[in-house]
Amino acid sequence: MAGGRSRRQKRPRTPGNSQDLWIYGLHAVSAALSNSDRTPQRLLVLNDKVNDFNEINSTLDIKPETVSRDQLEAILPPGAVHQGVAALVDPLPNTTIDDLCAKADSRSDALVIILDRVSDPQNIGAIIRSAAVFGAMGVIVQDRHAPQVTGVVAKAASGGLEDVPVIRVTNLSRAMETLKSANFWCVGLDSEAAEKIQSVERQNRTALVLGAEGAGLRRLVRENCDELVKIEGSGAITSLNVSNAAAVALFALSR
Repeated sequence: MAGGRSRRQKRPRTPGNSQDLWIYGLHAVSAALSNSDRTPQRLLVLNDKVNDFNEINSTLDIKPETVSRDQLEAILPPGAVHQGVAALVDPLPNTTIDDLCAKADSRSDALVIILDRVSDPQNIGAIIRSAAVFGAMGVIVQDRHAPQVTGVVAKAASGGLEDVPVIRVTNLSRAMETLKSANFWCVGLDSEAAEKIQSVERQNRTALVLGAEGAGLRRLVRENCDELVKIEGSGAITSLNVSNAAAVALFALSR
């Protein structure tokens, strides 16, 4: 296997079990199978997609199981855009706030994202994808207000889930205090803010804080931000979907 990393012994699984993590879609599955921190259990591929995984299979020592479209779709969520492939994988190792702060010590430029009650898995996946594009170290969510990481999130993240960990915390304000004690500057996105995001002076360590659509940032989270900014456009529509807002904000902060 690539890198000489040995896989853990595979555990028996039952297809469709609610505890299984099925990742689907070409980009998401390829990224998961290439990640040495993932342990794959099964790889299901439609007949006409087997050749797409020959090279990966030769390095990761996992044999594709050829299945029919009906068999594959019986395992996955209704309407899943699977592109003919799905993988059953173990969850990634947990990452903590302290892990992020320690990792930031080895970087000259550190960026994390905090999501306050953003609950739509498609949005979270899209935000993770943007986070991977702009080099963010992690996405922090409040445990009771965020969905579990599922195949829906992984598909929307298009492979980004393998590079950007999701850190689940009990209390976002307390997590922000931990980040600030490690010299992170917390920038909250708020449509009512006076300052535009273009005017933000990027710090060496930045935490971008985003609230749920409609509700925005909760009071305590807003008060814990070091700076509040807004995205201001010139068109007839004045607001963006939260995942689009995250991409715009990340671009602005990366300039």
